[in-house]
Amino acid sequence: MCITIMAKETKQNPQAQEPEEQEVEEAVETAETAQEPENTDAQRQQLEQQLQEEQDKYLRLLAEYDNFRKRSQKEKDNLYTDIRVETVAKFLPVYDNLERALNQPTADEAYKKGVEMTMTGLMEVLEKLGVESFGNVGDTFDPNMHNAVMHCEDENFPENVLCEVFQKGFRIGEKVVRFAMVRVAN
Repeated sequence: MCITIMAKETKQNPQAQEPEEQEVEEAVETAETAQEPENTDAQRQQLEQQLQEEQDKYLRLLAEYDNFRKRSQKEKDNLYTDIRVETVAKFLPVYDNLERALNQPTADEAYKKGVEMTMTGLMEVLEKLGVESFGNVGDTFDPNMHNAVMHCEDENFPENVLCEVFQKGFRIGEKVVRFAMVRVAN
């Protein structure tokens, strides 16, 4: 304490300093600067730790944003597929009616040609939307895609094969819009 008081007095009145007091003051300053590297190392370590924590926070935030972006894109894609499925499902009764009209015998060739053109146009639109039809006679029965409403004992068909198709099935990618209504051979 004495040294500190003397140092303060000498700083206030530089002419009052004696050579001995100057040496003491220099010793105090040297002691203070000797402690600074330790404090500097501790401060540097603390600052490095804070920097590491901030970098971790930044990386976590970046990962969260990337996950959010991917999840949003996936939801957007799923929403688009769901909307296409709903739209196609509403047009399937039109497809069924056109198919029935094509299967009916008619003497009017212009009428038949018009129905065929309408069916071709509808199939082109469905194809552009990525819709695939399935459920043909001779296909293997798949309960994930076919709705078996009847069974038949027929020696012409192997077991678990579609022997008659009442309604075609449709899907977009892996999502089934409508199951095929079929008769299966046992």
